[in-house]
Amino acid sequence: MAGSAEYAERNVLDLLTPQATLEVHYRQMMRREQALLARRLPLAGGQVISIGSGWHPGRHLFPAPRFHVLAVDADPEKVAGVIAAGRADEGRVGWAGRLDDLPDRSFDVVLYRLVLHHLAYQGALSAPFLEAARLLAPGGALVAIEPGLWHPVGLALALANRTGAARAIHGTPDDIPLSPRRLQAESHAAGLVPELHAVTYAWRRMPSVMQRSLQPLDALGSRPRAAVFGHTLMLIARRPQT
Repeated sequence: MAGSAEYAERNVLDLLTPQATLEVHYRQMMRREQALLARRLPLAGGQVISIGSGWHPGRHLFPAPRFHVLAVDADPEKVAGVIAAGRADEGRVGWAGRLDDLPDRSFDVVLYRLVLHHLAYQGALSAPFLEAARLLAPGGALVAIEPGLWHPVGLALALANRTGAARAIHGTPDDIPLSPRRLQAESHAAGLVPELHAVTYAWRRMPSVMQRSLQPLDALGSRPRAAVFGHTLMLIARRPQT
């Protein structure tokens, strides 16, 4: 992603966390993402643009052949890789907020999966939200999956960023947890109608046994008072039909 900070491979948390522990979290996160979208955005098919797609443009959420997924990323290698792997139907090199050549109202879903919290490191989020609103067909939805600020881990991450300890602790200062209030405000400012859900409450660095013990709490993630405290949040922001 253009403008992202360089990642320090030998950071404290990566050295302490086995890959198997991370995989427990990633599998639960994907299950929850699928369940939330199946319930709150039950599309039969359509056009999806995944902006800042990286290696995972969201095929688990929008399977072929029902969905046509356009992957957009600043890294040409990642764009080529997801096409070759069948994770996207089409790809292009590009940057969030700078896709002016794409036509208005041309997508049913604009997906930012673990993207906006990096863009927040670079500056305001108004451009990607306004771009999403422009690209969405009436009735379409922006879907963003991001770390939440109001979870204890989000608060600790924000403190690490502020004190300059982030790179040593978890590898990069450009993970900016996002507050539910900010996500909703940006949606409203772009003319979108937001709803917020907690994807997960557990942290990927927790021991696997602890993660699994907390997973039943994820079922509370669509309750308004509980959703805002999620470790990972899902924003679904719809463009009105008219």
